[in-house]
Amino acid sequence: MSYQEKKHIVSFISTVFIFGFYCWYVFQKVQDTNMDTTETLRFWAAAILILIPVSIVAKIIIAIIFNIIYRITTKEVEPSFSDELDKLIDLKATRNSHYVFTLGFLLAMGSLVLDMTPTTMFIILIFSGFLSEMASVFTTLYHYRKGV
Repeated sequence: MSYQEKKHIVSFISTVFIFGFYCWYVFQKVQDTNMDTTETLRFWAAAILILIPVSIVAKIIIAIIFNIIYRITTKEVEPSFSDELDKLIDLKATRNSHYVFTLGFLLAMGSLVLDMTPTTMFIILIFSGFLSEMASVFTTLYHYRKGV
């Protein structure tokens, strides 16, 4: 397995754990409180705004730990360049990720049109962000395995 494949597998696992733990924490908070509409909107907006930096910081820490462990176990240095193949795979992964998030965004807005609660809209938005990250990782892994 190449360095890039290992890196993306670690990214997949870390994303699932971070997202799972954060969802468990947030949904437990939701069940513990009774909120009116204004408080509900404020709560979910804060939940999304907190998820973004928490996820970024956790992924940076995990990437650093991965690089340290990779270097110790393989005695190899992380590749310092990306060739055309890496860039093409990243572009395809980004494209698929954006498609998935855009579809999730449209579903979230559609849930409001269908008179669903704002909580439903925010849950759809959060899950579409997660699914877009998974689409990026799976696209990258697929193209590194099967080619472009």
